Amino acid sequence: MEIFERLTADLTCLGDCTRALRYTTHIARNPTRVFPQLIDELAEKYADAPALLSDRENFSYRELGTRSNRYARWALSQGIAKGDTICLLMPNRPEFLTIWIGVTRVGGVVALLNTNLIGMALAHCINVVAPRHIIVDADMLTALQSAQPHITANAKVWLHGNAVANHPRIDCEVEEHPGGKLTESERRTLTIEDRALFIYTSGTTGLPKAANVNHYRLMLATHAFAAVMNTRASDRMYDCLPLYHTSGGVLATGSLLLKGGSVVIRDRFSVREFWDDVVRWDCTLLQYIGEFCRYLVNSPPHPKEREHRLRIACGNGLRPDVWSEFKQRFRIPRIIEFYAATEGNVTIFNFDGKEGAVGRVPWFLAHRFPVKVVRFDVERQQPIRTAEGFCIECDDDEPGEVIGKILRDASKPSARFEGYATEEETEKKILRDVFQKGDTWFRTGDLMRKDARGYFYFVDRIGDTFRWKGENVSTTEVAEAMGTFAGVKDANVYGVSVPGRDGRAGMAAIVVNDNVNLTALHDHLAERLPDYARPVFLRIRQDMDMTATFKQKKLDLVKQGFDPEATVEPLYFNDPVVKAFVRIDAPLYQRICMGDTRL
Repeated sequence: MEIFERLTADLTCLGDCTRALRYTTHIARNPTRVFPQLIDELAEKYADAPALLSDRENFSYRELGTRSNRYARWALSQGIAKGDTICLLMPNRPEFLTIWIGVTRVGGVVALLNTNLIGMALAHCINVVAPRHIIVDADMLTALQSAQPHITANAKVWLHGNAVANHPRIDCEVEEHPGGKLTESERRTLTIEDRALFIYTSGTTGLPKAANVNHYRLMLATHAFAAVMNTRASDRMYDCLPLYHTSGGVLATGSLLLKGGSVVIRDRFSVREFWDDVVRWDCTLLQYIGEFCRYLVNSPPHPKEREHRLRIACGNGLRPDVWSEFKQRFRIPRIIEFYAATEGNVTIFNFDGKEGAVGRVPWFLAHRFPVKVVRFDVERQQPIRTAEGFCIECDDDEPGEVIGKILRDASKPSARFEGYATEEETEKKILRDVFQKGDTWFRTGDLMRKDARGYFYFVDRIGDTFRWKGENVSTTEVAEAMGTFAGVKDANVYGVSVPGRDGRAGMAAIVVNDNVNLTALHDHLAERLPDYARPVFLRIRQDMDMTATFKQKKLDLVKQGFDPEATVEPLYFNDPVVKAFVRIDAPLYQRICMGDTRL
């Protein structure tokens, strides 16, 4: 049976991988063919077929080409030179894509700003790319104004939409420019090596970093995912992910446009309206992030949750405790989980639906995509090295950091690491002299394990895993164990310092049902987790603080710890004497801090 399963998995993987290679290998051989050029070709081929759809505005393929050409000519009129940066601060809408496609068509670089940032964090993202212009949607003007005292870049601000502000209106300005194809004199010579976008990391562990995205990466991402999902002109993608990130703004959009399909753009994810939207727009594809799948699973039954025509849900971060219920309850025919980083060289697909796995690198492609898992010291936050100074590859099912070999082969640009806007941030992600002198590898910053069959399983993000009682504790493993308890809707696990104790004690902020039984939860965790991994502290919350891409925020929770004075939310201690969670008050907090308990 196992041999048959392996053969079936290999055959599935072989077909999908062959299609992906067929779609992507031509990119490096045609270095002057870039994504904006494809938009011109698509506009001619698909003409009045719907390209971008929303409740706010719709664009056919012809209109997408015309609108992006207007923005290209606007950029030329402003003297935008090849490599000059323009920041874009705009909520999800089809117009978002027309702007960056148009500006990159003439060599400009567009920095896609996170619409949830304000003040100094937003100013940092602007300053680090030194833009010449900033385009801001009228709805985002207040956010930009909060950042302006901290902005050092000498950039001209353009307003998109109507607002009380002393800025020129770019949406009016572009109407003055023709939308026909650019003439020979207007075109700039571009190659796949030229930078197209800055896409920022989520900033869960500090300020966001601006990742370099060149035209090759745009072509690779759009073509690879068109192959992975085998997109067709009859497909419609439901896209409620932020357009300023790769998944929502490049993968979910470009992979459909390449084949003449349509992309339905929603301003943001809504549990209440999700299935109404998917059915109303007749969507066949879904780009997900794991946490919104959890929200859907935890939501009450919806009358349309099984009336859709979805054939594939493609995304990343779908946890094992959600996977099966998401697939079965909502009748999802196929789930394609993947692992990738915007700027990195490690991409793994789960083509054969192995539940819980992010995917595998099949044996017949291992030489083309060198990916390793190396032993990692959680306390030092660095890979472990031998006396000779080299890293050590992990055994089967042993957690370690995932790394990808950086190749300088011009015929294999996908194996490069394009880095960030600053050299300092770029250098932090490069591991040198790994298995031999002179080799370089990209650090993903993620801990995974690989089983004997080659499947990779996400363990934790580096910095989230912590040590307690001399053991490494995976926050993801603990959160998954809590997620299987019926009364827990969501769990955010992290480590907190306890005076007088080494390492960090586990703490979980949880969102629960009104009638949750903490005694039953205590017993549930005791059955599923070793003693050192069970949360020492609990914090009951009404909802969870998340980034726009549904990554849990932890920094404030870690700072507040288990101090009842730091929050009005209920806190509990996993008391080893009574073997139950007990409410933390000021006296108990003091006793714990004085080392008076049996931690």
